[in-house]
Amino acid sequence: MNVFYEESGSFKVGSIVSRNDASLQVDTQHGKRAKIKAANVFLEFSSALGDFLPAAEVIAADIDVDFLWECCTEDEFGFDALAADYFGHAPNAYESAAILIKLYAAPMYFYKKAKGRFKAAPEETLKAALAGMERKKREQQQVDAWAAELAAGTLPDAIRAHLMALLYRPDKNTLEFKAFDQASRATGLPPLRLAHKVGGIPSVPEYLMAGFQMEHFPKGLGFGNFAPATVPDDLPLAEVGAFSIDDAATTEIDDALSVQWLDNGNIRVGIHIAAPTLGMAPGSDLEKIVHNRLSTVYFPGDKITMLPDEAVQQFTLKEGHACPALSLYVEVSPAFELLAFDNRIERVTIAANLRHDQLEKVFNEETLAADGHGPDYAFKRELVWLWQFANAREAARGKTPDPNRPPQVDYNFNVVDGKVIISIRKRGSPMDKLVSELMILANSEWGRMLAEADIPAMYRAQSMGKVRMTTRPEPHIGLGVAQYAWSTSPLRRASDFINQRQLVAMIRGETPQYPQGDAMLFALLRDFDAAYSAYLGFQDKMEHFWCLRWFSQEGISEPTATIIKEDLVRVDGVPMRLRIPAMPELQGGDRVKLQIIRIDELTQEIECRFAEVVSQKPRPGETPAA
Repeated sequence: MNVFYEESGSFKVGSIVSRNDASLQVDTQHGKRAKIKAANVFLEFSSALGDFLPAAEVIAADIDVDFLWECCTEDEFGFDALAADYFGHAPNAYESAAILIKLYAAPMYFYKKAKGRFKAAPEETLKAALAGMERKKREQQQVDAWAAELAAGTLPDAIRAHLMALLYRPDKNTLEFKAFDQASRATGLPPLRLAHKVGGIPSVPEYLMAGFQMEHFPKGLGFGNFAPATVPDDLPLAEVGAFSIDDAATTEIDDALSVQWLDNGNIRVGIHIAAPTLGMAPGSDLEKIVHNRLSTVYFPGDKITMLPDEAVQQFTLKEGHACPALSLYVEVSPAFELLAFDNRIERVTIAANLRHDQLEKVFNEETLAADGHGPDYAFKRELVWLWQFANAREAARGKTPDPNRPPQVDYNFNVVDGKVIISIRKRGSPMDKLVSELMILANSEWGRMLAEADIPAMYRAQSMGKVRMTTRPEPHIGLGVAQYAWSTSPLRRASDFINQRQLVAMIRGETPQYPQGDAMLFALLRDFDAAYSAYLGFQDKMEHFWCLRWFSQEGISEPTATIIKEDLVRVDGVPMRLRIPAMPELQGGDRVKLQIIRIDELTQEIECRFAEVVSQKPRPGETPAA
């Protein structure tokens, strides 16, 4: 005798070798011996083993499943009883097996209840299931059609509308993803390559911006509706005329400086910071925007401001206007000793917005070395004294530059009509040092005052080489100050905006918006720290792309570089560090020539190899070449 049985979800036949109550030994149609459970056997038959399944499947193929369902009662039934009703006679083994095969193949129509027993699906449930199956069929047809278009190099409009989401945040349940994934596998192209092939990425900067915006500005770059700020008109007018020093493209002018020569021989330095908090009440629409955006985002060719332009224009320290400001006045002796501090909330007349590109022509190391014999320019006396004061402050922090150390440089990116211009400016120029030292002074002293008043703030602290944010004053080893509270850029950073709130409360003797232990302050600090790091990461990514474009644009195939250590080099002319395989044994400071093997702007990859040594630093015991 032979048996018809189920194993691992499929039907099989075998010839009985032996049996007991719970199991059987059978020889399968393929000649293998197997042990099967007796509970899995549905039928016994004596006809030829090899012919049984094909014959049963032929019969099953002719059975109309809808008619079979109509033959069923509402009660549970056995397959053999249904076979008798369907065929109108006592079924033979082939017909019984065919009915069983059909029942198993139509789970939407028939629910399996026990061995060989089923129950017909209710009519409404069946209709819903069939409708769902039809919908899935239509959806798969749509997926196949889109995938075929993509494979042929055409981007369907429906895919185009979701393309960036498919690349950055794919929802695997959508038809668009299924089509894109199917086309990617069919063409053998990674998703990004496929998107580029079908014209979905018009430019890499747009692609990078789309991903960044999706992550950090999912509701778009617009500010929506907001109640405007109110500029206070009852502030006293300062007796000074201040000037700012900024890049030509800067619109958010946060800080300005003033100098007064006092009758007692001392000098009063004014550090004047834009005061948007005076016109944006706690809980206002604009404060919510600050808490949401957290910082201005900078990248080559553009920026995303923290505050709307209308609000920036109300509080930026604009030339020719008396602007609301939080001022720190520092009385300084002729020997550059700090004698007294005075905080004021006032309006400050901005006499000039000095710009880097114009000021650096007349205020630089060469003109300062001329000891007063150089050209005349606006605010010359104030700028020269401030530069001398900045040098004294730098020395007081223990940060006097090492003359033997190679000069550090800053890179400025400007993108005009798709062409990138990378300019280099030596770090620590008189103009840069002047501004940075005065801002360090304000941030450290305001941080000290807040700490002494037991008012929490957002501090930057550094120890063991790691910079972190904290609400308590801690040393910043890198700057050489006892505490450092960012307070001088309230138009561009939420940390400074929040700290200004605390400073205004301190000066006015009011209860601060954020008391000690305030949970909201901790949450804002955490969010700001994460956002600020992400924004810097995006800026680095965009600058890296424009460096790659610069190589191609300028036709540079053999750049030079300086060894940092081992196989790590710093490429000349751009802010780029690379690891170069198969580098010879060289030491830090040696210079080499590289060959660019491949640049892939789409994936932002560059591949270089070592070409030759350009120059080497003298080794210990060697005499430098004449």
